[in-house]
Amino acid sequence: MWQEYNGINTSNCKTQWFDRDDPSGIGDYEDLTNLRKENPNIICSNPTACEVETTDGMPASSTGDVIPECDTCNGFVCVNAEQKNNTCHNYRIRFSCPQSFCEKRTQWFDRDDPSGEGDFEVLSFLRKENPNQICSSPIACEVQTVLGKPASSTDDNIPECSISTGFICLNNDQTSGMCEDYKIRFICP
Repeated sequence: MWQEYNGINTSNCKTQWFDRDDPSGIGDYEDLTNLRKENPNIICSNPTACEVETTDGMPASSTGDVIPECDTCNGFVCVNAEQKNNTCHNYRIRFSCPQSFCEKRTQWFDRDDPSGEGDFEVLSFLRKENPNQICSSPIACEVQTVLGKPASSTDDNIPECSISTGFICLNNDQTSGMCEDYKIRFICP
């Protein structure tokens, strides 16, 4: 299983920790605008939560600093002048993102057509024919016709796609005697 994809921890869809500033100057600015500029495509467009702690791992709420809560729209700012000793701790921030942000979809694969016994989009064959293109532990799969119609919307009598085996449509199981031509893709962590 991939533990990190493009800087993102995929165990529960949280970004890496960011420490873009330190408290020298007027404070510690872990603001979202600058974080996005400095880390393009690493922070989702719609974070669901954020966490702030010192760079040595102490939760911001335990530091004694007078600070606002982190904000999913703006990030986090600690102003030195608002502190008893006129200095903030050095903070870092990370964001929680929708699970879809941490998932990676493979390309569509169409290795077979429905001639013969049916349409066999089998994972073991796809892996052999497309080395390093499919993750070792897919979390879901999607199947549609080569023209883009979801498999569930066809008249074919077919099983669901399987993350362990892929997808098979047997011609003998169809009232028309022939499966549609299908393609499959996998969703990876």
